[in-house]
Amino acid sequence: MPQKELSERNLHLLTTLVDRFIRDGVPVGSKTLAQDATLKLSSASIRNIMAELEDGGYLASPHTSAGRVPTDRGYRLFVDSMVTTNVHASSDVQEKIKDGFSAGGSPARLAESASALLSDITQQAGLVLLPRSAKLQFRQLEFLPLSSKRVLAILVLNEHEVQNRVIHTDKDYSEGQLHQAAAFVNEHYAGRDVQDARGLLLSSMREDKSVIDQLMQSAIDFASQALESVVPAESDYIIAGQAHLLGSQAGQSEDMQRLRDLFDAFQQKKDILHLMERCAHGQGIQVFIGEESGYQVLDDFSVITAPYQAGGEPVGVLGVIGPTRMAYEKVVPMVDITARLLSAALKG
Repeated sequence: MPQKELSERNLHLLTTLVDRFIRDGVPVGSKTLAQDATLKLSSASIRNIMAELEDGGYLASPHTSAGRVPTDRGYRLFVDSMVTTNVHASSDVQEKIKDGFSAGGSPARLAESASALLSDITQQAGLVLLPRSAKLQFRQLEFLPLSSKRVLAILVLNEHEVQNRVIHTDKDYSEGQLHQAAAFVNEHYAGRDVQDARGLLLSSMREDKSVIDQLMQSAIDFASQALESVVPAESDYIIAGQAHLLGSQAGQSEDMQRLRDLFDAFQQKKDILHLMERCAHGQGIQVFIGEESGYQVLDDFSVITAPYQAGGEPVGVLGVIGPTRMAYEKVVPMVDITARLLSAALKG
């Protein structure tokens, strides 16, 4: 059922309460809000509005306090309202982030720097999905004879990635024949995208056999088989600053169990990788609050991500994981500028 839009007055009170709770970490009461000069409301009016916000699912009442705390829905409205105010990282923060990137580093080293930098400036856990080429380029192919009518195909993809395939043949081939076959394939097909190269190879296989001799036909067949099963390298991510999450928990046993479950998820990687991969295909900043991520282990945490690029193509995503009581107005622009600067560093 669609939510009724909040009035400007109620939204202002909600954002003021969320901001106060993020800053102080204790339930916020009507007396505290009445002291805020921007609200210009009596304690009685504030209590009525707080009751309306609680009925709407934006606030909750801890049983040990007369104050209120934001729910995930309250945080969501707070974050969405930030978009209209167009928050930016301060110039000092921007300079600190710029200084954190060392020029000329490898993509993996730059990703590691970004993860540590995010953790340091946000005081949350910083994650970077390692850059992965959007396309796989076929660079070189070598064939080596094995026993029992088998050939080892050694594929070089992109700059340094190597994949091996064993191809079963209908007869034995000498090392000289295989060298000649590989030279033919490299001369005609190297330097192309893997899918393009394989398409051309399949097209060549359908040509008149009299045009291409038997050895070259075999070379094309072997190369096609080798390229057919090429797969991108598995995704991985770098994480830094998990210790920051320890300070976000109140120390109760259930809080620590949630944290242990999250640390287990960091180790197993599957759920975190799935979420990061989803974010890598999204547009711009994404904020998942509590259950919005779809992963139970993150129900008590928020995730803020931004994609980064290399050569104008999206190749990864970075972000932070922290408690739902997070300083979103500071962290969101930090994540944004870090992604932009990482993209610039990869470009340079």
